[in-house]
Amino acid sequence: MADEIKEEEILDELAKITPKIESLEINSYFTEEFDKGDCILEINSGAGGTEACDWANMLLRMYLRFCNDEGYKVTVLSETAGEEVGIKSTSLLIKGELAYGYLKSERGIHRLVRLSPFDSNNKRHTSFASVSVTPMIEEDSEVELKESDLKIDVYRSGGAGGQSVNTTDSAVRVTHLPTGIVVTCQNERSQLKNKDTAIKILKNKLKQLARETHTQNLQDLKGNPMDINFGSQIRSYVMHPYSMVKDLRTGHQTSNVKAVMDGALMPFMLSFLRDEKVNDK
Repeated sequence: MADEIKEEEILDELAKITPKIESLEINSYFTEEFDKGDCILEINSGAGGTEACDWANMLLRMYLRFCNDEGYKVTVLSETAGEEVGIKSTSLLIKGELAYGYLKSERGIHRLVRLSPFDSNNKRHTSFASVSVTPMIEEDSEVELKESDLKIDVYRSGGAGGQSVNTTDSAVRVTHLPTGIVVTCQNERSQLKNKDTAIKILKNKLKQLARETHTQNLQDLKGNPMDINFGSQIRSYVMHPYSMVKDLRTGHQTSNVKAVMDGALMPFMLSFLRDEKVNDK
């Protein structure tokens, strides 16, 4: 009897400390400079017209659901609607603790396999969309922009597509001529505010580019170039002939595709962060 009581006490204590240990482990994943801050998440449809635009819109919905579940605040900065359905591209400002730390795991190409709802023959189609994630970096003296390096266009936004972006005449597109980086913003009705936001995002992208270039140069000097995988497929979402979402970097997978598309991304993110932590050691 005494042994049974002691065993119950041990199990109770274990149940109490296990969440604390797990929390400490997760916190140890976020050691990079910008992990705890906000971020810009961009989605761009790949080749494939209607199919790709619909897939990009599905990803947008997935990330909006994830952000809602995690309590993150999302602002749609810009959006280009597809010609028939979905979106060609969108840019989201995501604010909240560890927003960049978690969402940086989503960078790369996302692949969908399904029976197309747009194909009268009900054939299987493969679609691609890219996701990029940039940390929001506080303005400082490290990034200087020359007016001569910028091409600024003002245009009428293309409408909401599948989401709620107001149509205004104050949308701004800023192109950084030396790098070819393009940033658009149409969230505000004020042209000046849209320009200021676009410039701030551009500075973030340039700073991240400088950091990535520096890291790559260091790896090259070591004789072991790092495969950053920004342009490679990172995850497959298969809806036919079977159901499975699989991360090709970590091997993490689930057959519950619906849950993932409803925003259940945390297991994939933690798996990526865990592997990243192990590989850094």
